[in-house]
Amino acid sequence: MPPCRTALIYSPLFGTFNYGDDHPFKLERIHMAYELMSAYGLHELPHMQIRDCLAASDEQLLSFHTPAYIDRLKEFSASDVPRADFRFGLGDADCPVFKGLFECAALGAGSTLEAARLVEEEQCDVAFNLTGGWHHAHRAKASGFSYINDAVIAINWLVARGRRVLYLDIDAHHGDGVQEAYYDTDQVMTISLHESGVYFYPGTGFENEIGEGRGRGYSVNVPLLAHTDDAIYLKAFDEVAYPLIAGFNPDIIVTQIGVDTFRTDPLTNLEITTYSYCEIITKIKRLKIPWVALGGGGYDLMNTARAWTLAWAIMNNVELNPRLPLSFIDKIEPLGYQNRVLLDAMHWAEEDERTVALAAVEKCIASIKKTIFPVILGSC
Repeated sequence: MPPCRTALIYSPLFGTFNYGDDHPFKLERIHMAYELMSAYGLHELPHMQIRDCLAASDEQLLSFHTPAYIDRLKEFSASDVPRADFRFGLGDADCPVFKGLFECAALGAGSTLEAARLVEEEQCDVAFNLTGGWHHAHRAKASGFSYINDAVIAINWLVARGRRVLYLDIDAHHGDGVQEAYYDTDQVMTISLHESGVYFYPGTGFENEIGEGRGRGYSVNVPLLAHTDDAIYLKAFDEVAYPLIAGFNPDIIVTQIGVDTFRTDPLTNLEITTYSYCEIITKIKRLKIPWVALGGGGYDLMNTARAWTLAWAIMNNVELNPRLPLSFIDKIEPLGYQNRVLLDAMHWAEEDERTVALAAVEKCIASIKKTIFPVILGSC
């Protein structure tokens, strides 16, 4: 078998699960992204592979989650009747209980473990799990559409093998479950750029959340105000995330690259586009650090398909035609989608709104340079 430079993790089994017709988390977006990649010929590139996956084992799940929580997930998953246990965050509007719930969550975790294994054991440069990125799951509680924290389980596996791991989260929501797992360790650095918890779920991720004990300085948060646009978002990434990644110098980088930051996402208030998204993906690629990429959020299905297709193309050094392939248009048009182009123009928010957002991010950057940079980069 030729060397695997990149790997795409994809299981058709995800098409058999459904959070509910009215739930914003649509697993069919995974298939839509996969179809658009195929239409662009991104499944037949040299030195890439498409890999299926197995569900994570109980032993792997218990590297983070409690036995009582896993037992309750299994019990509810097997029931023909919807159940609820709010102690474990199960059965509310965000985290509904449905038949096969545990199998779906365990398969998602297994997908991310396979991506980590390919990077660690088979020396893939990049492994991209479209399904991963359930960053809100806590040790004993489901939250924010997330039941099993696949990123933490994969990072735990890598840390057990002696790897220093950097977790970067560019989803619109704070990666609270991952931060929780590593808040007191210097073996894993977490960096999250997200919409501010002052008014936005999950209400965490402020710049003063910097870790504790040995982990002090290794949790980094950049809360962004509504109407943060491409230029402001790139400023935050360039002045905070990029130098800290270099300073921490990880063996492996794990990224959650959700696209609910986009200005047309129905659940969020940021205003970025494919422009800054592609800039960030390109900059991560240029670091040449072994890379595990996870899908994450995105509640406009076409945004998700376009962004993850662009990300996969960048990971493989492929430039795409900005017009969507006709074969893909023929598939989405009957579904009511009028999209014809892959790329967005760079977007600037309205002046008054971006002035407020810019002032907030500059204040945040100054705080991080004062508290975090001396720990990671030495005297600044």
